[in-house]
Amino acid sequence: MYVKNTGKIEQVNFLASAKFVAFTQQVSDAGVAANADGRKIVPAGSVYPANDATATGILLNDVDVTEGPQPGSVMVEGYVIEARLPVAVDALAKPELAEIKFR
Repeated sequence: MYVKNTGKIEQVNFLASAKFVAFTQQVSDAGVAANADGRKIVPAGSVYPANDATATGILLNDVDVTEGPQPGSVMVEGYVIEARLPVAVDALAKPELAEIKFR
């Protein structure tokens, strides 16, 4: 077995409650820019699938889409601390995220 140290990972907790509902969705690699290490990472807290009127949820964990679309956990119901999200939720996305409460 081969194990590679990829460094320290830091992720801000944006959940305001331990109770939430999430489903597995396929996260697209389209439009994701590579980071300094050449990896395409969609950060936790990103609005899925896009931060607009097509929004259906918020990603719970980072998703590495370097090798193509990958499954990710998408929260569709629960409470989040909006100030801790990596990108502000667009005004068009908020009505679509009716079951997600922002604090």
